[in-house]
Amino acid sequence: MKYTVLKSKIHCVTVTEACLDYEGSIEIDGVLLDKAGIKEFEKVLVANFTNGNRYETYVTRGKENSGVVKVNGGGARYSCVGDTLTVFSFTVICENATIHPKIIFVDENNHIK
Repeated sequence: MKYTVLKSKIHCVTVTEACLDYEGSIEIDGVLLDKAGIKEFEKVLVANFTNGNRYETYVTRGKENSGVVKVNGGGARYSCVGDTLTVFSFTVICENATIHPKIIFVDENNHIK
């Protein structure tokens, strides 16, 4: 049997930009992606703590150490500049496998604590 489990999350980032006129995605600072083990174009779940919205999209890589968290396309309807988000990535494991999710905490400027 296989299970879908948490692979990593970037906890409590702040949205820095939103652009409705875009094909879709969430752009995230490359350093955060590397530390969380999230690959560019990987599917993620975005949970918005400010308004309760949740949506799936894919990740694009932002400039390293920029603190950018830019929601694009439809995500810009669910998240606005200043909103607090957590971004989750998942993986599938076999029944007997173990996993240790990477959990990244950030400060108010979206830099790793």
